[in-house]
Amino acid sequence: MKQKFFLFSFFLLSCATMLAQSTATKSARTKKPFFVPGKTKPTLFGFSFSLSDFNQPRSFGANGNATSIPASSMSAGVGLNYWKGLKPFVDFSAKFNAVFHDYSSLYNNQSGKTEIGLEIEPNINYRPVKDENMFAPFLSGGFGLGLYTNRVGAYVPLGAGIQFNGSSETYLFLQAQYKISFTPKVLPDNMHYSIGFAQNVNNNDKPKVAPTPVIPPVVVKAPVVQAPPPPAVKDTDGDGVPDDVDACPTMKGTVAFKGCPDTDGDGIPDNLDKCPEMKGLSKYAGCPIPDTDGDGVTDEFDKCPSVAGSTANNGCPEIEKAVIEKINVATQNIFFESGSDKLMLNSSAALDAISAILKERSELKVNINGYADNTGDAQKNLALTQARANAVKKYLVDKGIDAARLTATGFGIENPIADNKTAEGRAKNRRVELKLSNN
Repeated sequence: MKQKFFLFSFFLLSCATMLAQSTATKSARTKKPFFVPGKTKPTLFGFSFSLSDFNQPRSFGANGNATSIPASSMSAGVGLNYWKGLKPFVDFSAKFNAVFHDYSSLYNNQSGKTEIGLEIEPNINYRPVKDENMFAPFLSGGFGLGLYTNRVGAYVPLGAGIQFNGSSETYLFLQAQYKISFTPKVLPDNMHYSIGFAQNVNNNDKPKVAPTPVIPPVVVKAPVVQAPPPPAVKDTDGDGVPDDVDACPTMKGTVAFKGCPDTDGDGIPDNLDKCPEMKGLSKYAGCPIPDTDGDGVTDEFDKCPSVAGSTANNGCPEIEKAVIEKINVATQNIFFESGSDKLMLNSSAALDAISAILKERSELKVNINGYADNTGDAQKNLALTQARANAVKKYLVDKGIDAARLTATGFGIENPIADNKTAEGRAKNRRVELKLSNN
């Protein structure tokens, strides 16, 4: 076993040395310090694919000459890998391998089925050049422990390889190992070839780009010129509002009213208030709502603001009962042809009397209301009463009464004043009424 170990180690060391010498030669040409200590390897996690050769070591031990076999006859495997730099030229790696092989044939000499061998393998790796180089050879050695068909085996993996560094982010590892078994009855010596990929998982280990230095601008300080003292502020009334902006510089006021007071507290400053000692409204320049006719109803609610009236009649004077009686008597003598809105000739005297009263009392307004009895079609009666009310309005307008003072409305059979079951009652219900108002 010692002979195999020394021969294999010499072979791996020779390969690594030649590769390092080649790299060093290139470094000399490009003036890059390959062998000057650099950074340690960052924390890496990755995976690998492998081929295990259980035949070549047997032939090597039998006659001293290795017999190569095709890759298709080797046993495939996969693995998870962990790498971490310990020193600038020394790395630690841990592998968890799964190798697919007929393990029972190794110690029973009887072929069975393909099984999974599980191995855990820590290694120390020596690298003669810096980790930052794109290509770097390395030697490795460690200890391995595996579970093969419910049997535990131990071995020492010795090997060599080369790593490809992609900007300290992604690494590619090519490696060959000779596994020297301590438990040949469970697992014989074997060759293990692998290709692996690993990724930097620690942001702190990734190379940082030095920031571009910022050159501070040159600040030229201007000479300090002493400003002249501010002029004295004049405030005659001492209300805190300077005279130059005080609308009432001789009366103490408030800032809200530009230095003016508000004696009555109605929100209107005295300089704009026509009634500074009486609370009022802005629409009346600070004065209360006026009552022009002095009847106790302010102009805003007085429908007759220039004529004294009563509160009950919205500030307008009450209409004399005598005038109302004259209008009522006259309306009883307004007649129409049967079923028509045509006024009869004997209605003229009454309508002329009404016109005379309205001309004399220009403040009066009239609602002309037409009514009918309950005989006939209700809709036709409604239309007829509207037409008769319109006829009375037209007569009065023709006599010189302003149409704006007159309102004509037909109510049909509504509001009867007598019994519609008698001819006399129906005659009373067919009527025109005039309602007077002065508001």
